[in-house]
Amino acid sequence: MVDSLANTEINSQRIAAVESCFGASGQPLALPGRVLLGEGVLTKECRKKAKPRVFFLFSDILVYGSIVLSKRKYRSQHIIPLEEVTLEPLPESLQAKNRWMIRTAKKSFVVSAASATERQEWISHIEECVRRQLLATGRPPSTEHAAPWIPDKATDICMRCTQTRFSALTRRHHCRKCGFVVCAECSRARFLLPRLSPKPLRVCSLCYRELAAQKRKEEAEEEEEGGQGAGSRALCGASSGDDDEDSDEDQEGSGDGDWPSRVQFYASGVSWSSFHS
Repeated sequence: MVDSLANTEINSQRIAAVESCFGASGQPLALPGRVLLGEGVLTKECRKKAKPRVFFLFSDILVYGSIVLSKRKYRSQHIIPLEEVTLEPLPESLQAKNRWMIRTAKKSFVVSAASATERQEWISHIEECVRRQLLATGRPPSTEHAAPWIPDKATDICMRCTQTRFSALTRRHHCRKCGFVVCAECSRARFLLPRLSPKPLRVCSLCYRELAAQKRKEEAEEEEEGGQGAGSRALCGASSGDDDEDSDEDQEGSGDGDWPSRVQFYASGVSWSSFHS
């Protein structure tokens, strides 16, 4: 199905329409052989609350952004290479249904669909694209994933010291390694997490001790082997995003009341059928 749509006029028109909706703030999306396979709105669990986001599944990337005006204007474009993606279905509850986690080394987050059928369609399509992309690139499946940030509303107290209570004056912070909601006192430390940023990022006291111990161990091993230190080596474990990016997303318009529930995949084969509401 991907091959049949590649380099067709209809595919070029669909990609051009997406680029137009993101405008100058978005990156160009048209590449030779790239196919737009489907699009729709999913609910993304952000730091402060769940918000609708428009998602576009291409043959090699997953793109999403916030909705300003449905089918006309989007912003805050995010591009995720599919070879970095791992999906994890999440258990159902009365309050949370049709959810799954999108995991990558730099960012992991939870989304939900309007129905169980829609969730399964999304998961199966993304996983098929990931399989094809890994086969094409020869890369092994990703095994290192960022921890998702626990939403602010999940706790009223620091998840490390369990003493500090959050308020209008005592703000929440997130550890970049474990994703826990912590107070300022429990997250004074900064540590270099190369997969996320060239600058040291906020981590909680427990993660800092673990990361520092790991770094000392790696440096000792390299000294024994005649190395020059482990300062430039990537450390295992990292969490998603940074304060600025997270705040920007919380400030984005949710587009409530102005986004469609319909999801559509562009199909020509039996296994890629058209989508429903």
